[in-house]
Amino acid sequence: MGLAFSVFPAGAQNVGQNGSTIVDEQRVAMDRLRLATDELEKNIAANAEVDAGLVDTRLQLEEAERELIRTSVAFRPRLAEINGRLEQLGAPPAEGQPPEPELITSERQALLAEKAEINAALGVAEDQSIRINGLITRITEMRRDLFSRLLTRRYDIGSALAGEVAEAAQIEIGEFYRTVSSWLRFVVQFKLRSVLFATFFALLAAAVLLIGGRRLFGRLFEADGDVENPSYLSRLSVAFWSTLVPTAAIAVFLATTYLLYDYFGVLRDDIGTMMTWLFIVIGLVFFVHRLGSSVLSPRLPNWRLIAVDTRAARLLLWLVSATAIFTGIDVFLSTVYGVLDSPLSLTVGESLIATVLTGILVVLIGLVRPSTGEDGGPRQWHPLLRSTLFLLGGVTIAAALFGYIGLARFLSTQIVVTGAVLATMYIGFLSARAVAEEGAFANTALGRRIEGRFSLDPATLDQLALVVSTAINILIVVVGVPLILFLWGFQPADIQAWVYKAATGITIGSFTISFTGILSGVLVFILGFFLTRWFQGWLDGSVMARGKVDAGVRNSIRTVIGYAGLAIAALIAVSAAGIDLSNFALIAGGLSLGIGFGLQNVVSNFVSGLILLAERPFKAGDWIVAGAVSGTVKKISVRATEIETFQRQTVILPNSELINSAVGNWTHRNKLGRVDIKVNVAYDSDSKRAHDLMLGIAREHPLVLKNPEPFVLFVNFGPAALEFEIRVFIADILNGNTVQNDIRFAILEAFERENIAIPSTARFIPPPPEENWPTDDDKLEAEHFEQAKASEEKARQPPAQRRKGRKPDPD
Repeated sequence: MGLAFSVFPAGAQNVGQNGSTIVDEQRVAMDRLRLATDELEKNIAANAEVDAGLVDTRLQLEEAERELIRTSVAFRPRLAEINGRLEQLGAPPAEGQPPEPELITSERQALLAEKAEINAALGVAEDQSIRINGLITRITEMRRDLFSRLLTRRYDIGSALAGEVAEAAQIEIGEFYRTVSSWLRFVVQFKLRSVLFATFFALLAAAVLLIGGRRLFGRLFEADGDVENPSYLSRLSVAFWSTLVPTAAIAVFLATTYLLYDYFGVLRDDIGTMMTWLFIVIGLVFFVHRLGSSVLSPRLPNWRLIAVDTRAARLLLWLVSATAIFTGIDVFLSTVYGVLDSPLSLTVGESLIATVLTGILVVLIGLVRPSTGEDGGPRQWHPLLRSTLFLLGGVTIAAALFGYIGLARFLSTQIVVTGAVLATMYIGFLSARAVAEEGAFANTALGRRIEGRFSLDPATLDQLALVVSTAINILIVVVGVPLILFLWGFQPADIQAWVYKAATGITIGSFTISFTGILSGVLVFILGFFLTRWFQGWLDGSVMARGKVDAGVRNSIRTVIGYAGLAIAALIAVSAAGIDLSNFALIAGGLSLGIGFGLQNVVSNFVSGLILLAERPFKAGDWIVAGAVSGTVKKISVRATEIETFQRQTVILPNSELINSAVGNWTHRNKLGRVDIKVNVAYDSDSKRAHDLMLGIAREHPLVLKNPEPFVLFVNFGPAALEFEIRVFIADILNGNTVQNDIRFAILEAFERENIAIPSTARFIPPPPEENWPTDDDKLEAEHFEQAKASEEKARQPPAQRRKGRKPDPD
């Protein structure tokens, strides 16, 4: 490919150089990207057989593509300015029209030339982008082919291989001994103090982590043999922490040792490579053994996570550990062979033995009878698990014996490493599910510790348990999934590229989803929410409270500010998330009709709430009467109003009912109100004296206002009494019941003292029963028995006796 800007016209270049520096700056950037792409294309050919090198090259190409996009975007502001200015200048005059000023003509030509230059640069950037995308696709195909060839390559497994392996092994053992011994002599003579210091410091770091973990997690770290029936969550916790903390301590020791050795110049290149993989193998074998011990718990059956017999647990632990050991030895020796440049036959022979042994161990695991059946005999694994183990072990053995050593090594390694990771993830998921169960977290040592320190109630602990469970699940996915991808051949650069694409945006049609944008929008909304709540509290507690603003007004202002703040926070969050609302315009238009019909009441209540907050016919604290509901207004929201009755019942009334119906407000303008008390006086009493007594009692009450003054009204001549009505005004109508109660008691005492009677309505007195027989079934049964007895006696009498009492016929 030629120079990046060789296609530009000379005149346009001059205009660009004189008119705008942006073109010159981006020209330099594009030239640099073109040269970098040329070098990366050469690296592809050089790393054709190295997967890590291809991944690194692809990562650099993707970064170059992003920089190219940023370079192209840099032209947009200047291009927009040019287009805007050209619209202001308008089209050149047509033929026959008066010519325009020379200054305008020259400016238009310069702008058009600069626009052409920018368009040419954008075309070059597009070509460069197409080239980079093609190289990325080429790398992907090369990596796929490399992985396929690694797994499908077949080696000749014959009788001659044994002799070659024996001869090569004898030579390479001597070479390995000389390499290690020469390094040890160098260390003893020149670096002994550095090695001792590094080893001591690494041991100290591991001890701090191990001891600190034991002190921090306490009973969560080790199983207690005195506990006969530990909960499942306790067993999961012990298995998890007893695996994680010691493994982390070993990892810290090994990593610190290697880093300090490298820092002090102790390691050579060959020794450094072998030590790296030796430490990895040690950590892997320890992790698998520790995990198996935690899950199977051969010494403490009560803490076992899976239902297996003790003998089977011990056997399974040794089989799993042996599988990890053989796989680790194979990985380490393969690294040694690569460092020493050993013959290929040695690598093939050693891997053949290691993979066959690993496959046999997997098959033996499938043959174990882990538990006892209902008939008392040993019971096998679940058929699906047993078949999976047989299949994995059989395929590994067959692939090794048929010469597919790469495939066999891949399978044996994934059986051990991926199996350990999946087992750990499964334990983590079980722990998260157990933590989320109601009341489970409160029964753990950690839950009791948190409850005692922060004085949390059981409901809050359950909510905290849900948060902890969610965090555990997220942590397992974030850590476990990338680790499994690494184990299956993906490079860190692959994960980095996927994460970047997921973060910057996934395009589906014309719609782009950006997880980074969504996260930014959520964070902006949360920040706006808390700012709104803080501003509400500050305005209500500092400004309006000092200004003696009415409580109802404060509530209305606080509510309006709350909804306005949330609406603004939502709009800013949508903008920060990069969501283009125009993409939803068509969907919103199609749904608006159906939503309009379905949400009529909701919208009506919302609008009514806004009217109530604006007009304020009543406010928080007012005593209102709305239909059959009478009580104090507690809260006015945009959908409904909360009213507390005098029986302390909370009634939620939709705002539309309060707008469309009559509402009585006892405290709308002020709390001044009138209380009416009805009193009956007997006809034969002194009515004038009664009137004076009632008026005096009303005037003497401390809560009754002097202006307007109290008044006693002679209402009517009732059918049984003279009817009076005491009318008094009080400053706070909420004290009306107290005033009525006091006045009534005072009237009773005064009327009794003055012998003034208060008549009452005559009461109905039921008549006494006619006889002593109970009006129940016993009386009816007795009467029926007497009638039946009389009929029976009459039937026994002779006919003559029955006719004896008959009168003679008249003459």
